[in-house]
Amino acid sequence: MAGKKKLFCFGYGYTASHLGKALKETGEGWALGGTTRTKEKRADLRAKGVEAYVFDTDKPLGDPVSMMGHVTHLLICTPPDHEGDIVFEQHADDILRLMPDLEWVGYLSTTGVYGDRDGAWVDEKTEIRPSTIRGTRRAIAEEQWLSLFKAHRLPVHIFRLAGIYGPGRSALDSMRSGIARRIVKPGHAFCRVHVEDIVQTLIKSMYAPKAGETYNVSDDEPAPSHEVIAYAARLLGKDPPPLVRFEDANLAPITISFYSENKSVKNNKIKEELGVKLKYSNYRAGLEACLALEKEYAARGETPPWVAGVGPEYAGQLGVK
Repeated sequence: MAGKKKLFCFGYGYTASHLGKALKETGEGWALGGTTRTKEKRADLRAKGVEAYVFDTDKPLGDPVSMMGHVTHLLICTPPDHEGDIVFEQHADDILRLMPDLEWVGYLSTTGVYGDRDGAWVDEKTEIRPSTIRGTRRAIAEEQWLSLFKAHRLPVHIFRLAGIYGPGRSALDSMRSGIARRIVKPGHAFCRVHVEDIVQTLIKSMYAPKAGETYNVSDDEPAPSHEVIAYAARLLGKDPPPLVRFEDANLAPITISFYSENKSVKNNKIKEELGVKLKYSNYRAGLEACLALEKEYAARGETPPWVAGVGPEYAGQLGVK
């Protein structure tokens, strides 16, 4: 990719921040821009070198063409509403005006669009049939963005993500905060994906775009959530929470919807077409890496930003003051 490149992310949050950091580390002079929902987060992003703006359902960009000026790569990370994707609804025409300079557009969707498959494997050729409100909204958003590819050749790529985890956002953090629960629903398992593997998938696609394609982004090993919590407890040297039957768990509606779907996600396409080699092929490797990163911070005498507030006991174990 010759010439100056600029990434603009609608919803410059967890995944986008990791992507921006990785692009900066390439040394290729990437410029970064994006949106957030509050003025406070906008200030924080600008302090980190991101050209940030406030954007939300009721706060469209004031001057979108100028704010997205010279953008070559666009990533949409915002959650959809009942009508579909809010970026599409408010700025589809503005984004079309960025062509032909716009080389790549990515939309972060979810494997929830496949619905419940009773544990069966799904791939990108599997018909989508969402069974939850969230999955249905994502399916609508996917079709909206792909409609711009079909009608205008906007270089859209759809990424269906499994459950995202990584530093500060894993079962380790749930254990430390005391909110982890080991819910048992026989036969229920799901795939996850470490944020670093999402990032490498996006970057490989950005460097070898194939407009109109859809990719599953997941690890290799579907697993029940109670096993993940137990492993996190083991890594932390703590007793795992007791097992609770799904029927007795008194779960919130959003959590019940999570347990209503059971499928295994094939990731062959990102490996074969994009050349992705997963850094963390299962949750064990991913959790071990999260803990190892914290210990690297501790060795430098630094406190990882996500460890602040978890209490002195664990910070002391890492040697973090």
